[in-house]
Amino acid sequence: MTGTASDDPRIQAGMRRQFALFDERKQSGARRIGWKVGFGAPAAKEKLKIGAPLVGFLLDRAILPDGASVSLASWTKPAAEPEIAVEIGRDVPAGVSEQDAAQSIAAIGPAIELADIDGPIDDVEQILAGDIFQRHVLFGPRRAVALPGGLTALTGEVIRSGQSVPVPADLEANTGRLLDIVRQVAATLAAFGEVLRAGDVVIAGSVTPPLFLGADDRTLSWELAPIGKVSVNFAG
Repeated sequence: MTGTASDDPRIQAGMRRQFALFDERKQSGARRIGWKVGFGAPAAKEKLKIGAPLVGFLLDRAILPDGASVSLASWTKPAAEPEIAVEIGRDVPAGVSEQDAAQSIAAIGPAIELADIDGPIDDVEQILAGDIFQRHVLFGPRRAVALPGGLTALTGEVIRSGQSVPVPADLEANTGRLLDIVRQVAATLAAFGEVLRAGDVVIAGSVTPPLFLGADDRTLSWELAPIGKVSVNFAG
């Protein structure tokens, strides 16, 4: 199976196009706040024949405040993902050890990503070129947690329009290990002349399968206890 930035021509081409989009948006005044990963669940990696999650960028203009209302009327196929946000406390070079990766993490907390699946989901280059369908992100509070062991003391609860959504007891079951994700993001960025820097936030993939949204969806909340909660409201 292929899948690293150095050996997969689909990833190389897609990331070049993604960074061109990134540069275009920076020229228009956008500011980078961090990075996202996608397609990191085991079934998704198998389907795309990739060895690690895909990496995209996050910009300041994508942030919505906790509790914001979002109209989905013009979206093609909206999806919400309850994720763990990882705040980076110091620069992370490629090839960093697991211990150093753990020490680079300043805090973690809940986040909700909103994506619009407006293109093919089986074309790695196209997925990357469009920044992995990223539209918005909402952040909850964050707290320092010692990884990897500290996750075992946390629990997750997702409520979708009043109905509970199952969340694995192992919060890394669907995403892969957070430390591996941090190392993967650092390695991917380094391959394209970028650095995972202090102050960046990495949203690490959905802890549940993606929640595809319809006309009946009104609210979504995601609590990473005891750290805190984040929520979003939907409009037609």
